[in-house]
Amino acid sequence: MINKQDKNELRKKRHLRVRNKVQGTAEEPRLNVYRSTTHIYAQVIDDTRGVTLASASTVEKALQADLKGKNKVEQAKIIGEVVAKRAIEKGIKKVVFDRGGYLYTGRVKELADGARNGGLVL
Repeated sequence: MINKQDKNELRKKRHLRVRNKVQGTAEEPRLNVYRSTTHIYAQVIDDTRGVTLASASTVEKALQADLKGKNKVEQAKIIGEVVAKRAIEKGIKKVVFDRGGYLYTGRVKELADGARNGGLVL
């Protein structure tokens, strides 16, 4: 019998390992990424207060016009730029990147690059 490991369980283990080291503070909040098969979500979180300061996702109605006709990697870059703009409006310039246990490639990397292009320092 073949025992195939659940990819999401492996991701959760990686995420817990990363979260032991990465903490968001008021001065340097955490930029968290969640990637589903169809959408990508980004949040800027202050862990000391447990508050989400800024967020963006491909599900938002306001962003549908910008995302239409683009592939998922291009959409991730746009979401990174949008979350960076929203964070800068709140006075946040520097964040700690939390890749959520995902490998730093593809959509996760493009979201981080989009956030850097938007003005955030990761």
